[in-house]
Amino acid sequence: MKIEDYELLLKLKEIGTIRGTAKAVLISQPAVTQRLKYIEEYFGVKIFIRTSKSLVLTPSGEIILEHASRVIEQEQLLKNRLAESSEEVKGTLSIACSSLISQRFLPAILGEFTQAFPKVTIDLVTGISEDIKSHYKDYHVCIIRGKKLKESSCFRLFEDPLYIFDTEPFPEQSVKERPLISFKSDDSMHELVDNWLYHHQHEIKPLKTIRVDQIETCKQFMKQGIGMAVLPESVSDSMKNEYPHIPLTLDEIPVTRDTWVCYQEGIRKLPQVDAFISVLTKKTFL
Repeated sequence: MKIEDYELLLKLKEIGTIRGTAKAVLISQPAVTQRLKYIEEYFGVKIFIRTSKSLVLTPSGEIILEHASRVIEQEQLLKNRLAESSEEVKGTLSIACSSLISQRFLPAILGEFTQAFPKVTIDLVTGISEDIKSHYKDYHVCIIRGKKLKESSCFRLFEDPLYIFDTEPFPEQSVKERPLISFKSDDSMHELVDNWLYHHQHEIKPLKTIRVDQIETCKQFMKQGIGMAVLPESVSDSMKNEYPHIPLTLDEIPVTRDTWVCYQEGIRKLPQVDAFISVLTKKTFL
């Protein structure tokens, strides 16, 4: 049995379907089916039972999956110990990063890092901060937006002020009633916006909310005059001279969307992790 076989079993359990797993691991469905058949023949038991909706673990499968988790955990511990014992910065660096940060800032950071440390292999996952937080133990470093991880060592990378933009002016003497365009984000972002709107309902009243998937789509909808949009400064600074906008404040204090770097206790003993975090602390973002 290879480590990749144990990883495949865990992915099958997590996703619950052959098709979904094949898509996640970027191999064909027949290849996943054939690999699972080999593993079951190796152990001499059925690991999963197929139903119309998902894969269901058998009692023997539960035992094997517990073993798979231990094997992968021990393998990672071994790699970490070997990396700690080496003076050279190399090995794998696993990063989970907020989509906004990965698009706006991470390419330049990783370009600088990989040039300085070419023997480090980057394992990168991007997505919504809420999803990253639920799997934070799977990564060396998490770069997230909103609230920091209480279970980890964290430092604030930067504060990102929020602004509300529109193609139409924001009147001072009347209530502005326009659709609000919202992009897919985690709950903490929506809470910030909802709280601000509640305290400014005598000034701004959304007629309805239009939800889109990406922040860039949100920007383009706003630019076409479809409605208002609340955007962080990190992706909208160049728009300030072109479109009417006001900053989000509560009691004259700016409403910000914080970005955090989080990692598990002791993980900086790994040279590649310590080097990457050191690069981050020297960066200026806004």
